[in-house]
Amino acid sequence: MAVATPAVAEAASRTRNPVLAFGRAQPLGAVSLVAIVAMMFGGIFAELVAPYDPLAIDFGSMLAGPSIEHWFGTDAFGRDILSRVIYGARTALVIGFTSSFIGSTAGAIVGTASAYFGGRLDSVIQRFVDILLSFPIIVLALVVVAVLGRTLVLGIDVNLIFAIAVPILPKVARVVRAAALSVRAMPYIDAARAAGYSHLRIIVRHMAPNLVAPYIIMLTAYIAQAILLEASLSFLGLGVTEPTPAWGLMLSGNASDFFREAPWMILFPGIAISVAVFAFNLFGDAMRDWLDPKFKL
Repeated sequence: MAVATPAVAEAASRTRNPVLAFGRAQPLGAVSLVAIVAMMFGGIFAELVAPYDPLAIDFGSMLAGPSIEHWFGTDAFGRDILSRVIYGARTALVIGFTSSFIGSTAGAIVGTASAYFGGRLDSVIQRFVDILLSFPIIVLALVVVAVLGRTLVLGIDVNLIFAIAVPILPKVARVVRAAALSVRAMPYIDAARAAGYSHLRIIVRHMAPNLVAPYIIMLTAYIAQAILLEASLSFLGLGVTEPTPAWGLMLSGNASDFFREAPWMILFPGIAISVAVFAFNLFGDAMRDWLDPKFKL
């Protein structure tokens, strides 16, 4: 009877129940995944979870402290902060995931094409990437927001999403290019070229499957950065605008004016941002350790 090696047993465990195997191998990643799922649940079903309408103004409850009626207190307009934090999760996740997906996907395409074709195209692309990387991420986002202005679709600023996606693109492109260069040097890529396959077929069928792991890792990790950048831009008045509930927006305006009398106006949105960023960063690190075989050595 053949005896299964630890590697074979681990692979079989992943095949049977990948979620359970991930939780056993990456307990902190599993905890962060629970927090992410909770935020997603709250954002998707905010109408059912939130105790109040986040836009409802109640001047009789202005600056009310945390209580049974309002667990997180109210703001200067009497709006329930807990409800606005829950609805703010929807805003943060929609903008964060969409921005990270667009930036990571575009960066993966650019990095793969740069590595595969090489030569002058690679040099031009990498110089463009260097230019983008030379700008601090917040400065680059501010420039894009200033140039594009505002375009609202379903209450979400589409240009804000692209402004956050642009700084993500060069970072992902650089990482994916490094991985694609090692894949391009594999013998099966040369064999595919010798067989007369088109460039698109070689990239899609032979290179892309080997680049999925770094792409997923970067996509997950940059959701946290996108959420933080959206909060920063909203705090500066260049992101989400009133009355849309957004964590960064809740930290600006009246919150800074009444932070002594009503510190809960800053405390709870700040905690929400910290938990979201920490959870996605931790989950991204766990995914890296889980998917990258070099971290198993």
